[in-house]
Amino acid sequence: MITIKSEEEIKIMAQGGRILAEIMKELQKMVEPGITTKEINMAAESHIFKCGVKPAFKGYDGFPAALCASVNQVIVHGAPNAYELKNGDIFSLDLGIKYKGYYADMAVTVPVGGVEPEILRLIQVTRKALKRGIKKMRPGVTIGDIGNTIQRHIESQGFGIVRDLCGHGIGKKLHEDPQIPNYGQRHKGEKVKEGMVFCLEPMVTVGSWQIKKSKDGFGWETRDGSLSAHFEHMIAVTKDGSKVLTKI
Repeated sequence: MITIKSEEEIKIMAQGGRILAEIMKELQKMVEPGITTKEINMAAESHIFKCGVKPAFKGYDGFPAALCASVNQVIVHGAPNAYELKNGDIFSLDLGIKYKGYYADMAVTVPVGGVEPEILRLIQVTRKALKRGIKKMRPGVTIGDIGNTIQRHIESQGFGIVRDLCGHGIGKKLHEDPQIPNYGQRHKGEKVKEGMVFCLEPMVTVGSWQIKKSKDGFGWETRDGSLSAHFEHMIAVTKDGSKVLTKI
């Protein structure tokens, strides 16, 4: 069942979203060749503690850290480790917190040092696909309309769309109904209503959309080893459209 949030609930979620966005802003500043993903996770946990909020991912289905740290072919849910980021890598940071009983969730992908032009294009296309999905979100459209908008932009640029992972509703639970694929058919699926809060998160690949489990047992990566990018925002549906609650 899709829950409708009250104005007060959305206000609380917006407060949590702002805290999360500020933490993510600080973590992005740390991304450079030579730093380990474990070190960035330690910083994330420190910021979460200082802000008086709780990590959303640590302990969730056994996940060992606050930050999902996904490098190169790893799309999402990579566990932080001793890997040192290298010049030319592409790095996705996915972070969630719990604030006053409500969850907030967001992700960004950043280049590490100097990267190939195709990596910059992958990042740009994924970010723009999210923006288009957010712009499409308003009362009366369907989940299929949103997914179709994201899909058309990504495929028009020659990239692949991960189909086995998707966006989701969010609130008192980290993952709520509905599931929101990054592809779809127009006019299909649940209708969007004022008061719904969703996480849209396009996951885009240079090669095939097919995925496999990573060796760490947590991450998902491209089956063909191609590079990937991931962006995510938490968005509330308003009477006039939508409002990003995790805007940096």
